[in-house]
Amino acid sequence: MTEAELIFTALAELSTRQIAESVQATGMVENASAGRKGGGIARRARRELEQKTGRSVVSGESFLPTDRSAKQLKETSDE
Repeated sequence: MTEAELIFTALAELSTRQIAESVQATGMVENASAGRKGGGIARRARRELEQKTGRSVVSGESFLPTDRSAKQLKETSDE
């Protein structure tokens, strides 16, 4: 991941944790709601930076392998 990707991921995680703590979230439903709100904060910040710089924050480095590659990896790990 690039430095910017790490920073926005950290922002999403911090925002989510603080929102969950502030509403005293318990259980999956309340924590999922906090997660959506925390992710939204990071998403808006990322989009604003991309708009101001004209460059994408997301790089090709963080994408998961294609299904074929993932299947090959699984078969290899099963051996």
